[in-house]
Amino acid sequence: MAVEEPRYTVLVSEPPFEVRRYAAFTVAQTQITGDFDAASRNGFRRIASYIFGDNVQAEVGAQRKISMTAPVTVAPESEGWRVHFVMPSAESMQTLPKPLNPQIQLRPVAEHETVAVRFSGFTTQTSIQEQTERLKAWAKTKNLKLSPTAQVARYDDPFTLPWNRRNEILIDLMP
Repeated sequence: MAVEEPRYTVLVSEPPFEVRRYAAFTVAQTQITGDFDAASRNGFRRIASYIFGDNVQAEVGAQRKISMTAPVTVAPESEGWRVHFVMPSAESMQTLPKPLNPQIQLRPVAEHETVAVRFSGFTTQTSIQEQTERLKAWAKTKNLKLSPTAQVARYDDPFTLPWNRRNEILIDLMP
């Protein structure tokens, strides 16, 4: 079964690196403290609860399920981590149900450009750091100005064999 991903256009492709222009989308996000693995697990559970029905649709006062999308993204924050799911493209801030958990926020993300590097395996601190440095070095050769925060994007469920996993480091370009 195909899982929807945010829409983007590839502007530059030098595998495993890309420059992408993402269309605008909406995310459900939460802030989590703890180490990367604990924050990833707890953030995923919190937002999964929202999309599985821990919400209320304003017009009808009922809960509803929202389709799962990929990737699940984790980024460092000043005090912990931000975990987010991109909402399906058919949804908007106006159509999404309200989270019942006050620790979940809905947020629009404007069209933007990002650099990406794709890799497989586990997203360990070492692999994240190595891939982030590779991406920054590549972007420097292209004279691209990067935002300071790298995001870890994971596309597969935890049961996918490590060599079949699709992971990415994403860093937004400065306008």
